[in-house]
Amino acid sequence: MPIDHPPGEADQERQACEVADNAATTPGMKILIIEDDLETAAYLTRAFREAGMVIDHASDGDSGFFLASENDYDVLVVDRMLPKRDGLSIISELRASGDTTPALILSALGQVDDRVTGLRAGGDDYLTKPYAFSELLARVEILGRRKGTRDTETSYQVGDLELDRLSHEVRRAGKLIALQPREYRLLEYLMKNAGQVVTRTMLLEHVWDYHFDPQTNVIDVHISRLRAKIEKDFDAPLLRTIRGAGYMMKAGD
Repeated sequence: MPIDHPPGEADQERQACEVADNAATTPGMKILIIEDDLETAAYLTRAFREAGMVIDHASDGDSGFFLASENDYDVLVVDRMLPKRDGLSIISELRASGDTTPALILSALGQVDDRVTGLRAGGDDYLTKPYAFSELLARVEILGRRKGTRDTETSYQVGDLELDRLSHEVRRAGKLIALQPREYRLLEYLMKNAGQVVTRTMLLEHVWDYHFDPQTNVIDVHISRLRAKIEKDFDAPLLRTIRGAGYMMKAGD
């Protein structure tokens, strides 16, 4: 889908200067643009290349899914409304296959429900049209850095609680603990940051992929369920509530 208001010559010149100023911060990043409007795709391709990025382009959902599945990209920039296969189904199928490449969704649909749907489908960010390219570039840079700093640990341990990231098994004192997918993701993030305060905002962004507060008690509910599973029948508490700050995984006093 096209940008609602394609930038005019003055806007293009101004944004080109902004891109040039940022070019040194993003050398060599490989981006896949999945966009069916050829004018928009050509503009984005040129602007990203001026920022020092390597660009592939797909003009429909099927070819976009194929390229994303067969190649290694730093970030996917995906239009929501595409021929043959929509952008959200592309992202959700990639996530189901274990592909965690950061994906930014572009869409003219900007209501809260639309954004929540996109993020729940597996998107890492959501930008509504019309947008300034400078903002799009900044968001892509952030997502690219996130991929570049991904954790490569295959297991975590806090006290006698162990989490195996390869088998997705969780054990405490050798006893297998069954977790739902969201509970596992929550525990994985808490254990990754063991000994540090994890705020509610951090949990919303990294466990639920929300970049806004949904104004629900979803965190409290999942923390309660997780605590019951990993601490029931065990003497030492591991999941601590830090009043006014967040949560912390820590063994001992």
